[in-house]
Amino acid sequence: MRKLRNSELGRLSTEEYTNSEKTPLILVLDNIRSMHNVGSIFRTADCFRVAHIYLCGLTPKPGHAEIEKTALGATESVEWSHHESTMSCLDELRKEGHRIASLEQAERSVDLRDYLATGSTVLVLGHEVKGVAQEVVDFSDDVIEIKQFGTKHSLNVSVSTGMALYELHKQLSNE
Repeated sequence: MRKLRNSELGRLSTEEYTNSEKTPLILVLDNIRSMHNVGSIFRTADCFRVAHIYLCGLTPKPGHAEIEKTALGATESVEWSHHESTMSCLDELRKEGHRIASLEQAERSVDLRDYLATGSTVLVLGHEVKGVAQEVVDFSDDVIEIKQFGTKHSLNVSVSTGMALYELHKQLSNE
């Protein structure tokens, strides 16, 4: 078996990506502080053609070298905007008819493997230490959890994002 070269992967150009149909997935980053995590989330969002990323609160914005290093240009392809308040952002998204799901460990959360996404889904991702804020969890329509089987109590937010987007994209796209 031979590894494929980048030129053989059939990837979209930035312009083709911009004009392509997006997966009905929106990400809301609730006070994620690490620029490396933000860049990694952008790169993963590009992979799954996420419609938009909302950077909320203290989440850093593209333009920093640390974000660009891990994003590898995805900040140019994925649409994004910044909001001071996660709650006001989510309130606007709910009024537009989106279903809000927080990725968090909580009472009555739904295992990612059992979650059924419908329509346009907003996935909220939280702070590296504090997770998704409780008021955001309370406001959410759903709380999704990635079951863990080892000794650690959590996964890195960018790793969790990749796992969740893989599953949600599989459900919401025609690909």
